[in-house]
Amino acid sequence: MNIHDGNVTTVEGVKDPKAKVPAIRLFLRGLWSENPGLCQLLGMCPLLAVSTSAVSALGLGLATLLVVCLSSFIISLLRRLILREVRIPLYIVLIATLVTVVRAYTQAWYPDLYSSLGIYLPLIVTNCIIMGRAEAVAGRENPLRSLLDAAGAGIGFALVLFVLGSIREILGSGTWMAGAGQTLGSWASGFESVLYNHDYTYLVAVLPPGGFFVLALLIALKNAHAIHQRNRRENRFRIKSSRD
Repeated sequence: MNIHDGNVTTVEGVKDPKAKVPAIRLFLRGLWSENPGLCQLLGMCPLLAVSTSAVSALGLGLATLLVVCLSSFIISLLRRLILREVRIPLYIVLIATLVTVVRAYTQAWYPDLYSSLGIYLPLIVTNCIIMGRAEAVAGRENPLRSLLDAAGAGIGFALVLFVLGSIREILGSGTWMAGAGQTLGSWASGFESVLYNHDYTYLVAVLPPGGFFVLALLIALKNAHAIHQRNRRENRFRIKSSRD
């Protein structure tokens, strides 16, 4: 890489740090390489507290996804009208308004889910994922790119939340998606499953320590996969270099 007159130029195989990230990569990085739950470790409070069952985890994940997408899209639309000095308070007001709407909708149409989520539904306002996407991307990019970035981060967080809740419910209760029909509606009753007898369950899985253990296992698996992929790329490069 050469620097001349303040401009960064690149040679083949070296990425320009100022280059714009492709739109599809904005979406994909939130799903895996920069997953908020597994890489950035954001939203740990609801991630561990609500993930005692797959249904409650899915409900909070979808609510968070909806808020982060709407907030990023609206902030991006209004970014040129928002003064930089007051952007954080305005972001908080907008996010709080969206969370209030989602909370009211959930209370009206899904009262059982609303009861199971408790205080963690309004606490979406304080979720660092939403404010992080607004500050890092939505306040600087166009609405489409902001929406893709928010959708990737929101879906990535919801997937981690759902997987964590599913594992903890299976180990701690021997069931999967228990109460889905009553909580989410009759359409979800077909997903309810009893996998094995309650006598063989591990109570620690649904307790706070179990949340930390399962989350640590998921993070370890992701890191192991990343190391494996990096080693494969290095080995391919070595083979090509030796042939040359």
